[in-house]
Amino acid sequence: MAVARKGNTSVATARIGTAHRGRAEKPVASVAAAGKGAATKLGLLEAAKAVLHDRGYAGLSTREVAAAAQVPVSQIHYHFGSKQAMIVALFQYLNAQLLERQNAMFADPALRLSEQWDRACDYLDEDLASGYVRVLLELWAAGWSDPEIGRVVREGMMDWAKLLAEAARRAKDSAISYGPFTPEEIAQLVCNAFIGAEAFLLLGVEDKGVPVRRSLRRVGEVIRRLEQLER
Repeated sequence: MAVARKGNTSVATARIGTAHRGRAEKPVASVAAAGKGAATKLGLLEAAKAVLHDRGYAGLSTREVAAAAQVPVSQIHYHFGSKQAMIVALFQYLNAQLLERQNAMFADPALRLSEQWDRACDYLDEDLASGYVRVLLELWAAGWSDPEIGRVVREGMMDWAKLLAEAARRAKDSAISYGPFTPEEIAQLVCNAFIGAEAFLLLGVEDKGVPVRRSLRRVGEVIRRLEQLER
């Protein structure tokens, strides 16, 4: 399920239950029921995110998710069909929101590349707190043995690679030189840096003195110096 956010309203939620083009408008009661169903589905996804954050993929149960969402377990089977399909939908739901957020940041002409990097570091902390990073890495590991989950996570990561490559192309045209690196290579290095940082932070190594966040922030300082040289 791809979800884009506009303000505080979910575009996907607004579309669920509306009449298809060319068809007669549904009765008010049917539209209201469809709206309630969409709300239940989103509630289940939020509950699944919370349970996955606390229990991990192996410890997640549909009964616990249903209890957290305060609905019968049958609602999970109705909306998703299986635990696996629910988790896949959860990843797509969260990933689409963050891609939309990141797109908006890179499209902001008021932000220099160094400022975009700083904000990406801020977003890392937000995503750790929200549970997204835990969801991503739990599913990443599950995808090694589950082909369907692996496919969905792979497609989600490809979306990030494309987004970052496009941002790197724009930055190269307007900001700094990448030397021998192509925009695609720069984008992959950025992906590697942030995914690696997320994995290390979840392991708790920063509490042992490993400067995970600080090292990422230092890259922003380097970019600022390069921007000044290019002026």
